[in-house]
Amino acid sequence: MIRLTLALSLSLTTALPALALDRRVTIVNNTGYTIVRFFGSNTGSKSWEEDILGEDVLPSGSSVVINFDDATGYCMFDFRAEFEDGDVLERAGVNICEIATFTYE
Repeated sequence: MIRLTLALSLSLTTALPALALDRRVTIVNNTGYTIVRFFGSNTGSKSWEEDILGEDVLPSGSSVVINFDDATGYCMFDFRAEFEDGDVLERAGVNICEIATFTYE
């Protein structure tokens, strides 16, 4: 029983830091084009979810801080930016627990 308790204690203490990580990322747009829609979904999701910008846009030369904490504990997210000229850029597997800034150039 002591071994089981110790194993559970160790597994909980090693899991807690991942849950407590900061999931805020500054998205920077340096493309020369306005981002009209932005999506960030954890890699376990089967859809892009909702447009994070909503009614807003992200002009070139601007940035926005986004909190990606969706209560799942995921650190790996896929990003999708849609631009005013119709271009779309997708980036899979962004580790939001290790970066503070993601720049589109």
